[in-house]
Amino acid sequence: MSERSTLTPTKTERYIGQLPLAVGPIAYGFWRFSGSSIAVARNKVETALSLGMNLFDHADIYGVDGDGAFGDAEALFGEVLKEAPQIRDQALIATKGGIVLGRPYDSSEGYLIEAVERSLRRLNIESIDLYQIHRPDFLTHPAQLADTLEGLRASGKIKEVGVSNFTVAQTRALQAHLSFPLVTSQPEWSCWSHQALRDGTLDYCMEATVTPLGWSPLGGGKLAASAEQVSALLSDGQLNEDQARRLSSTLVVLDRIALEREVSRAAVAIAWTMAHPAAVIPIIGTQNLERMADCAQAADVVFTREEWNEVLIAAQGYPLP
Repeated sequence: MSERSTLTPTKTERYIGQLPLAVGPIAYGFWRFSGSSIAVARNKVETALSLGMNLFDHADIYGVDGDGAFGDAEALFGEVLKEAPQIRDQALIATKGGIVLGRPYDSSEGYLIEAVERSLRRLNIESIDLYQIHRPDFLTHPAQLADTLEGLRASGKIKEVGVSNFTVAQTRALQAHLSFPLVTSQPEWSCWSHQALRDGTLDYCMEATVTPLGWSPLGGGKLAASAEQVSALLSDGQLNEDQARRLSSTLVVLDRIALEREVSRAAVAIAWTMAHPAAVIPIIGTQNLERMADCAQAADVVFTREEWNEVLIAAQGYPLP
């Protein structure tokens, strides 16, 4: 295997904007974090830190998708910080806002200022390291949004700013009205959901030196599915026949590489997202401590170009031209 043919994940620590704390190659997400005791939650947080996952990805809406309520994940993390305040200096705390149940998006000045204040109280911190607009609000002019973010940053309530689920055009429109650079873009990104390859998101990140944070690197759990589970997804109508065929083919390729590298399929799938030259930081959200350690092995998986493209071809269902 020649040096030129291999694709090594970005393992080195890096900096997000002007934040002083370097972050590791994999981030830890808090989507499913709520609903446990403070002791259990603290164990997850400290395990993530021990594995080098010190970029913590929150959102004010996290908690709604489980048995909890809006803000529950942030609030539980805030309780952990009350019990173990030393964690604050070890982590880059990111959160997102702008989703409102039933509205469904609101990036107006009044709403975002209140959202930031509420997140600060729940998280039990004085300043948010990285604040991201969770989804674009079509009814807020980017100049107005920029003014709001400028004010929040000037007040010290937020330090750096990014976007989540924005198109390249939406990102550029916001950036045009800001006096400081956006530092992150958070697209869905996996070998199963690989639109960011062709919609310009990863290209823009490389062009503008923006750090991409990839959510759902395991394709919403599909890349961890068994053959029986793929069949069940087909039967339930969650996959059509073409999707089931492509997913099954993708899992076969991932499993072969995993066997050769002596790691799990999940580690291989996550490593695939990290091998792109945009140097994506994937966000994992497992609540299982063993799986967290398993996912951390992704940073040691090296692909050849042929293998990386083989995974992509299986997932998209047609060869590259």
